[in-house]
Amino acid sequence: MERSGSFLLSVLDSLEVSLAVIDSDGAIRYVNQSWISFGQCNGEPDSFIWSGVNYLAVCDVAAAAGDPFGLKAAAGIRAVLNGECEAFSLEYPCHSLDEKRWFMMDVRPLLHDPEHCCVVAHHNITERKLAEEQVLNLSRRDGLTGIFNRRYFEAFYQQEWRRSVRETSPLSLIFFDLDYFKRVNDRYGHQRGDEYLKRIAECANGFAKRPGDVCARYGGEEFVLVLGNTAGNKAEKVATKLLSAVEALQIPNEDSPVRPVVTISAGVVTVLPEQQTDRDDVIRRADRLLYKAKKQGRNRICTATVEFAQLRVEESLI
Repeated sequence: MERSGSFLLSVLDSLEVSLAVIDSDGAIRYVNQSWISFGQCNGEPDSFIWSGVNYLAVCDVAAAAGDPFGLKAAAGIRAVLNGECEAFSLEYPCHSLDEKRWFMMDVRPLLHDPEHCCVVAHHNITERKLAEEQVLNLSRRDGLTGIFNRRYFEAFYQQEWRRSVRETSPLSLIFFDLDYFKRVNDRYGHQRGDEYLKRIAECANGFAKRPGDVCARYGGEEFVLVLGNTAGNKAEKVATKLLSAVEALQIPNEDSPVRPVVTISAGVVTVLPEQQTDRDDVIRRADRLLYKAKKQGRNRICTATVEFAQLRVEESLI
């Protein structure tokens, strides 16, 4: 069989692994079809030319935006290019709005190359990571309701925050809890109250539909929804639908002065995260808005759009 250059390129283009060859400065010399296709799936135009793009610079930009994987990738690639190590590998998430994805980067010197180029390969390891995630989920679930617990919320929120910084996309939080829940326990008993919490959790969990969303039990009768890449007006609509969905369950709470059924109150905060922003402050704001909604009569939403650059908070009441 003829081993021509075109034949070898066809072989490389047939691989599922995304491959690129970069020179000693980090500039791309070659990419295979899998690399091109992956770029197209992530917004690059069909006519985009990869040759000449500095891949190290791309990693540096991601690192400067607060992406720890970009920082590790840049350091690892430089170490291979400088001869400080024979190979470098890194597992990293690369989620889209529609699905969760993980990849492994593998960097090795190009053999017998006097220009000291190296090969960068990206392997899709999503199937394995999803299996591992299923096992991990057992420790991330709330024992009563079955949805995610506070520990997982904190880890997920940190991850989504970094992604929002990197992609300059809005992030929304909805904190909510059950109105007059103590009266539920007093009238119907704690066992009935636990059943109510399970039903509310199942209802709220249905609003976390994308990889960038999560619903978790924050503590007691308080819950939180994280909505990745979600602007304030959309987050308000989600919160409004959530209030209606909970009331539509018609769960009895005859001692409530609001409705004879279980209702919820919610605080909604939307922010465009920056690297220097205190993400815990956003949580505190959402919690304060929740209690503001409760003070103003319950069964309602208080919202805020936080712009840290101008140190401005716009609040509205629905």
